[in-house]
Amino acid sequence: MAEADAVIVGSGVNGLVAAAELALAGWSVVLVEREPNIGGFIATEERTLPGYLHDTYSSWHPLFVSGPAYARLGEPLHRHGLEYRNTDEWVTASVADDGRVTVAHRDPRRTAEDFAHDEDRAAYLAALGRLGDNMAAIGGLMSGELRSPAVFRPAAALLRGGGRRGVEWWVRSVATSGRGYTRTEFRGDEVDHLFAPWLLHAGLSPDHASGAFLMTLLAATLHGAGVPVVAGGAGRFLDAFTSLLATTGVRVETGTRADRILVERGRAVGVASGGRVFRARRAVLASVTPTALYGTLLPEGAVQPELRDEARRFRYGRAAMQIHVALSQPLGWRDPCLNTIPVVHLSDGSGSTGIACAEAEAGLLPRRPTVVVGQQYVLDSSRVPPGAAALWLQLQEVPFTPRGDSAGELDTAQGWTPELAQGYADRVLNRIARHAPDLPGKVLAVDVIAPPDLTRRNPNAVDGDPYGGSVQLDQSFLWRPLPASGRHATDIRGLWHIGASTHPGPGLGGISGHMVATALTTGARFARLPRLSPGAGSEADAV
Repeated sequence: MAEADAVIVGSGVNGLVAAAELALAGWSVVLVEREPNIGGFIATEERTLPGYLHDTYSSWHPLFVSGPAYARLGEPLHRHGLEYRNTDEWVTASVADDGRVTVAHRDPRRTAEDFAHDEDRAAYLAALGRLGDNMAAIGGLMSGELRSPAVFRPAAALLRGGGRRGVEWWVRSVATSGRGYTRTEFRGDEVDHLFAPWLLHAGLSPDHASGAFLMTLLAATLHGAGVPVVAGGAGRFLDAFTSLLATTGVRVETGTRADRILVERGRAVGVASGGRVFRARRAVLASVTPTALYGTLLPEGAVQPELRDEARRFRYGRAAMQIHVALSQPLGWRDPCLNTIPVVHLSDGSGSTGIACAEAEAGLLPRRPTVVVGQQYVLDSSRVPPGAAALWLQLQEVPFTPRGDSAGELDTAQGWTPELAQGYADRVLNRIARHAPDLPGKVLAVDVIAPPDLTRRNPNAVDGDPYGGSVQLDQSFLWRPLPASGRHATDIRGLWHIGASTHPGPGLGGISGHMVATALTTGARFARLPRLSPGAGSEADAV
């Protein structure tokens, strides 16, 4: 039996952030991880050929470098070897089927200069300005407990900044889809073309609520933070954390599956793994899905039936897949401006991306998938041999259990077989080749990671969903992870819920880990607002 102040289950970015911040505050910490290596969906491997370093899953770090976890941990992580590569020029582009290209620069004004209509330029800059004027309040809401009286401070700041109409504008933006927003606010389609595909990175589609709010937030983040990647690959991010955790005394137990959270007299006191027990004197933090927390890890008697039932009904979103391509040389895009842009989307905007999302949610392989083309080598040449290149391709509109193919070309009867995965990868590569005709002659090797591979790698990716559960409005903000438990402190004393399944949702920001570590190390006590679900108690209490 081992004992520490805190035991953390799961070593994704939120688990790592929480462990580091608690340890820097003087807590003893045990970090328990099922896999042989830490990191969750952070890894760098030679997936194709020797000398080609591919970020296996996640890659881009704008949410991390612009967030509160980096503000706390950036300096020590850099001392332990973390380096970033970024651009001060063009950050992202979208390419339509007809070859039309829309490009975003780090400078919002240079981005808007290419818009066809003067009023669209003004509207775009005004939206970014409104967000900038209210960023402290918005940041407080996105990185704070929404089911707590502490929420009134950023809400009051929002009210002071824009009055009742201003607050209504923000509420309405949360209720509005990305497609609806761009149709309402802009005459041209440049903003839609650029940022509708970025909604996929938040787990949404162009027709889901919250798209209007997130589209502006994502645009501002890209302008402000760019698209930083870790020098030498995302695995170096883990190397820096490993070194930092070692120097602060964190005990990392890899290859150790958490079987049960131990609860005594209504308090979480540790984690059991096989015949081993890790006792927690002060807190247990679980970076898991609600399905796992309330359905598996907690003993039945410790969980209210309402919570267990809501966890059972927690929904997961679309699946995803990754394709890694080793190239003999950089691509020759038809539009040369794309040669140096780190992130390119193949999409017509809400039109084609909305159709592909609908097809995937109906269980069909999309005919024209939105393709995220990552060209990390333009920022970090150390990832490929001299003169070579690599593509990081992400598909965020695929079904976990395919029922058919929209194009009528691929056999889905046996599910995700290697043949089906390769066939779909060929479709994706052919889409790229329409805009970069020299692609076929430069491909040296291809590696495909299908949705079931994601679930095998990370149990939080239920049904191949890398975002910890659907992020539609009824499972976000106040209602994430569950209507009866929309906060990080659970009903069990000393047990805290972190990770993508909790507010503020998925991404590499590490915000929920930071929030809980801050609450624990500052002694903050969040009074609980009444639950917003039928049959829940109305009494306020504190944790």
